[in-house]
Amino acid sequence: MKIKKYSLFILLILVTACSSDRISPTPEIPLVEKMYFPPINTTEWETNPISSLGWNTSKVQDLLDYLELKHTKSFIILQNGKIVMENYFDGHSATSPWYWASAGKTLTSVVTGIAAQEGFININNKVSTYIGTGWTSETLAKENLITCRNLLTMTSGLDDDLGDDVSPANLHYKADAGTRWAYHNVYVKLQDVISQATGKTWEDYFNTRLKDKIGMTGAWIPSNNNIVFWSTARSMARFGLLALNNGNWNGTQILNPTYFHDATNTSQNINHSYGYLWWLNGKSSYHLAQTQVQISGSIIPNAPKDMYCALGKNDQKIYVVPSRNLVIVRMGNSADNTNFALSDFDDVLWQKINAVIN
Repeated sequence: MKIKKYSLFILLILVTACSSDRISPTPEIPLVEKMYFPPINTTEWETNPISSLGWNTSKVQDLLDYLELKHTKSFIILQNGKIVMENYFDGHSATSPWYWASAGKTLTSVVTGIAAQEGFININNKVSTYIGTGWTSETLAKENLITCRNLLTMTSGLDDDLGDDVSPANLHYKADAGTRWAYHNVYVKLQDVISQATGKTWEDYFNTRLKDKIGMTGAWIPSNNNIVFWSTARSMARFGLLALNNGNWNGTQILNPTYFHDATNTSQNINHSYGYLWWLNGKSSYHLAQTQVQISGSIIPNAPKDMYCALGKNDQKIYVVPSRNLVIVRMGNSADNTNFALSDFDDVLWQKINAVIN
């Protein structure tokens, strides 16, 4: 009898403790917005008003005035894939194509990774494995030191003072591959490597493996000794969104995430701010494209440290910021009458952006 009374007493305590007026409510877990990807083959693209993000709307006009002052043609901010700002200037529009310049190097980086994951190439192999010997004016021994990875990391050792011509007669020895970082147009030989290895034209392989899969438009246009990609700003933003998601597009892994991680981290021990044709922010030092001088600090001090970038002549920009789920695109003419990919414009622009998003 005593046992039954004791059991009833315990049961009463448990029931009371579990009653709704005695239990603290479960803390509400904040919802993380799902990444948005715009549909393929349509102009549809969801937007997210600045006011809904808690950003500083009073600073937006200052940012727009600065962009217009600095000869911008298009500017887009994506947050979680949705368009937060999309602005056009100087007669430009959402359907106007513009050139990527060297920002398009990152397209070659990604397609090289795709060719590697499909087994067509190995980036550690020498370039001559795919395009034959005699593609430079170096001795065979020195030429055979140059790997596809050297082209991805700007460490070919070829003389960068001879211009953009990449014919054999213009590709001369400066240092052993891997011992010197120098910004050089010879990276375009990766496009020849991919064409030879896959049996397809560069543009055909690019279109089927990358452009069409993420809904980009645009084309590669010959320009002097180079081939330059032209597209709308939205196509540039699509590529930035793929980069933000480590090569994944709406659940489809287009590029191996391990390769993408390597591409957007320091790739060699000379220029810490360079990956596989991507510029990296937040590193201890960097080299400008035009010099061998090492400069202490981050390439864009006002920008987030985890940002990686596609940077092109006359201030063509894709900024990717994983910590904020941001992609920012800027197309236009040179901001300050200089044609370098990296300039003071970047840092002042980020002051204006920070005033809005912080």
